[in-house]
Amino acid sequence: MIGIVDYGMGNLFSVSKGLERLQADSFISDDPNKLAEAAGIILPGVGSFRDAMSLLEKQKLDVFLKKYVADGGLLLGICLGMQLLFDESEENGPAKGLSLIPGKVVRFSGTDSNGVNYKVPHMGWNRLGFSQPSPLLQSLEEEYVYFVHSYYADADPSYIIASAEYDISVPAVVAKGNVFGMQFHPEKSGQMGMNLLKNYLSLVEKREQT
Repeated sequence: MIGIVDYGMGNLFSVSKGLERLQADSFISDDPNKLAEAAGIILPGVGSFRDAMSLLEKQKLDVFLKKYVADGGLLLGICLGMQLLFDESEENGPAKGLSLIPGKVVRFSGTDSNGVNYKVPHMGWNRLGFSQPSPLLQSLEEEYVYFVHSYYADADPSYIIASAEYDISVPAVVAKGNVFGMQFHPEKSGQMGMNLLKNYLSLVEKREQT
C-alpha cells in the first residue's frame, strides 16, 4: 500500500492516477498515523520550496517523514518533493529542507557558458542518462521524461543515479539508502515514467513481504 502525502502543495490527482494505471493500491492523507501504515510513501509537490516546508512543519509531517525513513520506510519524492529531500534551497531566500539527502537546491542561471540566455523554467522532454545502477533503473533504457522546474539539486555524484542535460547536467533521479527522488514527473512521462514507478512499487512490495 502506497501513502501519498497531502500537505497542500502536491499534484495528488496525477500521482494517484498514475498508481491506479499500475493497479497499485494507494491512499492520500495528511495524517502521520495513517501514513505510517504505508509500506511506501510518495511525497509529491509543486510550487515554492519554502512554502512547502512551512506546511510540512505546521502539520508535523517533516518529523514524521524523518522517522519513517529512519525506521526503514521507502520514500519517493517527486518534482518539488524531490527537492524537499535535500538540506536547503535558495528559492525565496535560504530555506531548510528535510536533510534526508545531502545537497542544496539552486536556480538555473539562465545564461550558458557563452553568455547566451536560455529559458527558465526548464520545461519539456529530456533524455535520462544513467550514471550508476539502481533498483529504480532495473531493466530500463535511457528514455525521455517530462520536466517542469526552475531549480535543481546541487548534490554529490554518489547520490545521483540519472541525469538530464539542460545547459548543465541536471540530477534527475537521486537515491540514498531507502530515500529516492525524481525531479521530473514520472506520472506524466509516458511508458518510461510508468516503468520507473513500477520499479519503485516492486521495492515496496519486497518490503511488505519482509
